[in-house]
Amino acid sequence: MTSNGTSYTYLSGLFSLDGRVAVVTGGSSGIGRAIAGALARAGARVVIVARREPELKAAVDELTAEGREAAWVVGDLATRDGVRAAAEAAAAVFGEPDILVNSAGINLRPPMGELGEDVWDTTMAVNLEAPYLLGLRFGPGMAERGYGRIIHITSQQAHRAFVQSGAYGVSKGALESLARSQAEAWSPYGVTCNTLVPGFVMTPLNTRLSSDPEKVAALAARTMTGRNGLAEDFAGAAVFLASPASAYVTGHSLFVDGGFSVH
Repeated sequence: MTSNGTSYTYLSGLFSLDGRVAVVTGGSSGIGRAIAGALARAGARVVIVARREPELKAAVDELTAEGREAAWVVGDLATRDGVRAAAEAAAAVFGEPDILVNSAGINLRPPMGELGEDVWDTTMAVNLEAPYLLGLRFGPGMAERGYGRIIHITSQQAHRAFVQSGAYGVSKGALESLARSQAEAWSPYGVTCNTLVPGFVMTPLNTRLSSDPEKVAALAARTMTGRNGLAEDFAGAAVFLASPASAYVTGHSLFVDGGFSVH
């Protein structure tokens, strides 16, 4: 038998984020907030980037009250200038990040025949171009320092069409391709790039669906666990992908969906 101290040392070597800096977009609510909290509790100094100051402050206050190091940056990820400004502001807090989590997203899904250019452009800007630009800003530095973790939050609709996937599904499918391209470029230098693929999760992003009890129940029945996802279901997977434990996992899509995708 090993002592508790030995076990802690082993687990810490695998999963501790002590000394690491993380930037989490969309980290003020839903899955992003759960991931930001998990990374902070695993030892990282976390900067949360989102649009609304009250939610940002609440998320950061929760962590600092626990003695974690966290800060927030108000950022508009719908424009290139907004992304660049947010990136520089985030990097100025604790220094250049070792971990980038792209969780910010918008979910605009009119019927395909009514999908206008404005919805298309906005969806691609936030869901795809912002992660590309942030990767371009931070990925080379991670590679130069020899350690980096880029994690994108995608969707079942990156893999299958349902509930009017529209531009949203396209953006998430492209985001998974972006992860593979980033992995190809930077993994030789210690930077892994992966995606987390949620099932149906009761978050503000899914308000439209979550307000329909019949659809919520039908989605839960489609899983193997018999329930829909919770934001906290992503904590362990995020810490794994951000930690030394995942050094040989890259270009991969990890489904956190209760078996939804294989049922």
